[in-house]
Amino acid sequence: MNRVNKYVAALVLLPVLALNNMLFAQSNTEVENKVNEIFNQLTLEEKIGQMIQIASTNGDEVPQYVIDAIKEGRVGSILNAGTPKAIAKIQKIVAKESPNKIPLIIGRDVIHGYKTIFPIPLGQAASWNRGLVETGANIAGKEAYDEGINWTFAPMIDISRDPRWGRIAESLGEDPYLTAELGAAMVVGFQGNELSAEEGRIAACAKHFIGYGATENGKDYNAVSIPDYQLWNTYLPPFKAALDAGVGTFMTAFNDINGVPASANQFLLKEVLRDQWKFDGFVVSDWESMSQMIKQGYSENLRDVALQSASAQLDMEMVSSSYQAHLKELVESGEVDIEMVNTAVKNILRVKVALGLFDKDYKGVPKNTEILSDAHKEEAKKMAIESLVLLKNDNALPLAIGKEKIGIVGPLADAPAEQVGTWSLDAVIDQVETPLNTFQEAYGDQIVFAKGLENARSNKTDQIKATVEAMNEVKDVIVFAGEDAILSGEGHSRAFINLPGAQEELINALADAGKNIILVVQAGRPLTLEAVENKVNAILYAWHPGTMGGPALLDVITGKVSPSGKLPVTFPRTVGQVPIYYSSIESGRPANPQMLGIPTGTPLDPVGLTNNYLDVSVTPAYAFGYGLTYTSFSISKPKFSKLELTKGEKITVEVEVKNTGKKEGAEVVQLYIRDKVASYMRPKLELKGFEKVYLAPGESKKVTFEIGPDQLSFFDKNGNVLLEKGKFEIFVGNASDNLVSEIITLKEVK
Repeated sequence: MNRVNKYVAALVLLPVLALNNMLFAQSNTEVENKVNEIFNQLTLEEKIGQMIQIASTNGDEVPQYVIDAIKEGRVGSILNAGTPKAIAKIQKIVAKESPNKIPLIIGRDVIHGYKTIFPIPLGQAASWNRGLVETGANIAGKEAYDEGINWTFAPMIDISRDPRWGRIAESLGEDPYLTAELGAAMVVGFQGNELSAEEGRIAACAKHFIGYGATENGKDYNAVSIPDYQLWNTYLPPFKAALDAGVGTFMTAFNDINGVPASANQFLLKEVLRDQWKFDGFVVSDWESMSQMIKQGYSENLRDVALQSASAQLDMEMVSSSYQAHLKELVESGEVDIEMVNTAVKNILRVKVALGLFDKDYKGVPKNTEILSDAHKEEAKKMAIESLVLLKNDNALPLAIGKEKIGIVGPLADAPAEQVGTWSLDAVIDQVETPLNTFQEAYGDQIVFAKGLENARSNKTDQIKATVEAMNEVKDVIVFAGEDAILSGEGHSRAFINLPGAQEELINALADAGKNIILVVQAGRPLTLEAVENKVNAILYAWHPGTMGGPALLDVITGKVSPSGKLPVTFPRTVGQVPIYYSSIESGRPANPQMLGIPTGTPLDPVGLTNNYLDVSVTPAYAFGYGLTYTSFSISKPKFSKLELTKGEKITVEVEVKNTGKKEGAEVVQLYIRDKVASYMRPKLELKGFEKVYLAPGESKKVTFEIGPDQLSFFDKNGNVLLEKGKFEIFVGNASDNLVSEIITLKEVK
């Protein structure tokens, strides 16, 4: 079992157990002794200062308000501290002029790369590759570390089932198990197996605790209602997996959960995170998420905010000023117990000690830095390749390029700032290798390029006619379509999720001219593609692929490498199906098979009273776990070690995967389970295991999964683990809609 799986496989389904989270590489005694030694020197004002995070500015200079806060002991962390020169100055001021010489923890949104940008997290999730995800986080952390950053606000492990929501781009998709596995891989990539002082390691942050991805209507910062049963079974498991992987910090969400804001939610922050899960790192708010409780109608003023968040054991306030302004008076009045402040400060110091910040002297970027090195770019290219998902292929790919001309069309063919995607704050745009440049370098004058539209959101069609004419001598046209980077990310939700602007008109014009169209979609979310799906010969979903997107696309389009990505999120046919996800609860009147495949947009007469739409098929456009490749694979009928088990026993499921095609490729073998009858209604399918297998033509490999109490149990509404006897259907296949199954029986559970 790899080092990520060992944290996740047995524990992700058992969050109510009090487990050691392996947070620190140093012994607990050693860490606690250092923490107490530092803590005992602090006045109340200086303790509160450790609980404050302020934002600085870009550039080499340190603003005076930051200098003043440091000298007066009013800050414990800085967000966006500026260039390495500024960070070196900051830490020097701390060491020489702050009251207790406590290093600042420097935070930055290092989400999917630092200077070397990897695909957006949703794209990384499409790789279904734990090792690559871990490597990507490791490289991002190393590059950030070299520039003085020691804390990132990643991974974002919100379960995301609404593609209208802009921050789905930053998520790992819709599934708790996949998100738990890959989120834990990111934590290990940033921190190592434990939070430590190892060079190149930075603290990770599990965010947003909790339910941010369930925001109503897909609008950012909106209200969230999650039944307790769903909270325990869907939204909490990825965070418990991150904790078990050793994550150093948690971040609260902007939203409320069932009427109580996350930043004042005692049930989540005290009862679950601290009391049950025994988390001993620290919790930070999101940007002004505490003060925003006033606008949410939960707090009357900043004094209220400080009282409510401190009482919920929120340790550090990001940017807003309620702790700074009111926490001292709340302690002195007895409204906030001094022990709450003491515990918060010790939590913060514990992370600083574990990171070795007291023993480090940052002096700027080291001479041997690997920022944007060839090795880092090569890993970014590997991830970009494995993130690509082939949705459709009518024998258009791979594209065999001889001496004929090839058309490249679209405003996103050469748009480096869009290619890196959202949350790429430190991307070096002139280092981004675009598809157009990459194809031109490989094929020179054979490439005929026309932009087609001024930009991806333009509704002006004046360039379309000239674009079609430019393709007169071209048979095969690669169209690069999709979204600008700014259309996804925080605060960037969309009510319509089709191709923006006049992109559909551009594709239709090329199709009317008889071109073979390979559609490459760069986007931060699933888009609805029914309007153009039948007009194109192939669809390759590239997400926002990062620095090395161009070379990755060249290799896959030309067949040097076979695509192997699988969807981490369900693609709807139309926005009216949203939210749509594979693990929904079955209706008492299931969808009528006679109404499957009905045309989109025109209501038909109903066939019975069932769980259908009248004007669109109930099925998705593309299912969770789906993705084509250039070769073919067979997966044998599953072999079970036995079909009956009792509590405490495990069974194994074995399949043989064979590459039956003519090209090398990779297949993702997926294991799903359905609890046939339970005391709570259970999902139609739940992912419980996966393995990505790389095979040469004719090569085969056996894949084995283990099924036991961890896979068969679930939570009740109070977070108690239930393991109930009965029948379970076990599914194995290569997509959530392409599975074979067998029934097993769990007998005695006393």
